[in-house]
Amino acid sequence: MTKHILLMDGPDAKGLILHVATVLFANGCNIIRQDEYVSPSGQFFMRTEFVGNDETATDKILSDLRAKVPNEAISFRINPKRKKDIVILATKEHHCLSELLIRYHFDELDANILAVVSNYDTLLPFVSKFGIPFHYISHENRTREEHEELLLQVLKSYQPELLVLAKYMRVLTPEFVSHFSDKIVNIHHSFLPAFIGANPYRQAYDRGVKIIGATAHFVNNNLDEGPIIAQDIKEVDHRYTATDMSREGKDVEKMVLTKALKLVLNDRVFIYGNRTIIL
Repeated sequence: MTKHILLMDGPDAKGLILHVATVLFANGCNIIRQDEYVSPSGQFFMRTEFVGNDETATDKILSDLRAKVPNEAISFRINPKRKKDIVILATKEHHCLSELLIRYHFDELDANILAVVSNYDTLLPFVSKFGIPFHYISHENRTREEHEELLLQVLKSYQPELLVLAKYMRVLTPEFVSHFSDKIVNIHHSFLPAFIGANPYRQAYDRGVKIIGATAHFVNNNLDEGPIIAQDIKEVDHRYTATDMSREGKDVEKMVLTKALKLVLNDRVFIYGNRTIIL
């Protein structure tokens, strides 16, 4: 049996769930999990996980669904339930990258990590232990556009379905982002925009913050303002030094990035405006 995921969103209407169930049944498929949500504004979202035989024709299912639901404002798409191809971008910090590589090594990540790309060679010895290609593309003496063009050349050779910024400390231009619309996941500490620039944990310590945290989000053209996928926090107090905060913050960052990535890889995330719906 082959597993698929049907994703559906659009204006709510009577009978949508019935139409999906009817079409899948008629095509010899069986629903094994279904989640749906209707927003206060009347937007309907549904994720349906189903199984069919190896000859299940997803194109026919989509055609049959369109016949049942002719409203073009309602979209349908079917993805096979499989591991997605990803490329990880990193700079010098290892904590998020190492979390992903270790989970990948023990088959705890629903992804195929095709390569790691960095603007420094600092992490090359570590990545090489996992047998994953490492591409060092220095930004030194290059404009941002020149550096990104070299980066695009490498990425095009892999054709990733998703890019993961595991503490990649470079601001991406709108031109670069346009090549991977809604396909770039980033992680940052949740102090932004309160503590921007260098040493955010030192800034937080100096201000006596009582919580530290992290946010994983999709990348768009507004710096660190893309749709949020996952967040978490940890309480701290006056006993924590700036170093303690940094260490605890890194632990939160890597766990939030992993959580967000799992949601995206399993097709549980709908982007709706500048928000996400998680099913």
